[in-house]
Amino acid sequence: MESTGGMIAQVIARDEPQLVRKLILTGTGPAGGEGLKNVSRLSRLDTVRALFTLHDPKQFLFITRTAGGRRAGEPFLARLKERTHDRGKAISRTSYFAQLKAFHRWGLAQPRDLSVIHQPVLVANGESDRMVPRKNSFELARRLPNADLVVYPDAGHGGVFQFHEQFVAEALDFLGR
Repeated sequence: MESTGGMIAQVIARDEPQLVRKLILTGTGPAGGEGLKNVSRLSRLDTVRALFTLHDPKQFLFITRTAGGRRAGEPFLARLKERTHDRGKAISRTSYFAQLKAFHRWGLAQPRDLSVIHQPVLVANGESDRMVPRKNSFELARRLPNADLVVYPDAGHGGVFQFHEQFVAEALDFLGR
């Protein structure tokens, strides 16, 4: 569903900088960021909507509802079904609800000083991310002294999946510098 990796990565880079050389943060925002406390509510609503419409919840959570967004999202959803052997285990209900609780707490948390993170950081998000509004990506990049920002057009929370070829190229370029 969603990863708390962006939140954890920020804490590790800030508190244990010797463990991090470079950082890629996608679809995440700073603690206390605008709208982040709503991730749990949006996730629950979109999951229920998916159940009633017989769609994959990712279509609502990760992809814009525009024609272009749905067109870009279809290959992403198809790729998820390609691998049939040795797939990762599905998240448990307990873990899913713990994750939503962590997002809510992150959204309510006091902002943290990110100016102490001096490692290069690539921040990426979709321009129409409902779960982590793009304003948070701009704020995150602004508060990190050595950050590059990439925003994918007509993309939601799954912007890096919808534009995976472009994102991989940008990530490799970033990591190679």
